[in-house]
Amino acid sequence: MQKSHQRPVGLAIWLVLAGIVGLGAAFALTLEKFEALVDPDHVAGCDFNPIVQCGANLDSAQGSVFGFPNPLLGLVGWMAPLVVGMAILAGARFAKWFWVLFTLGLTFAFGFVCWLIAQSIFVIGTLCPWCMVTWSVTIPSFYAVLLHSVRIGAIPLPQSVRRLADTLMGWLPLIVTVSFVAIAVIAELRLHLLAFFF
Repeated sequence: MQKSHQRPVGLAIWLVLAGIVGLGAAFALTLEKFEALVDPDHVAGCDFNPIVQCGANLDSAQGSVFGFPNPLLGLVGWMAPLVVGMAILAGARFAKWFWVLFTLGLTFAFGFVCWLIAQSIFVIGTLCPWCMVTWSVTIPSFYAVLLHSVRIGAIPLPQSVRRLADTLMGWLPLIVTVSFVAIAVIAELRLHLLAFFF
């Protein structure tokens, strides 16, 4: 049986977990936004200090890029990985065109998250805890789905690139860790986070 027809069970389990975590973070942020709309003096439960807080991010222009609170995107968007993961575990097999569309969706999410990370660190000057939870599942989800789409040939690339993508799947934890460390170092250099905790 060809590799492109095998069920990616590990990826499916990750997508289910990521979907649950992402939905949880989006739901928590949505509740905080509703509380703030009802009570202008509301202090978000995730406001720990001037640097680590949700309030400033939710109230900023970046917090409602498309004219509505960003967490609503998460409530809708995180359903896709959850449903796809559950479908794979239930035995579904998706066509290559589906994986292309799914990869495009996660590419948008990844690009949006990267933009929000930059805005948080360099413009707003705060780190939102629930936003960081979202980052922590969006980034590895994008890497994993992109590599899977390449290795099965959904994204038409040479066989050598497909083999590389298959190899890199085994290195995914390291790739993700390096990404997180890079974000943490940039945030520390810009925001001096350690000064608020030590």
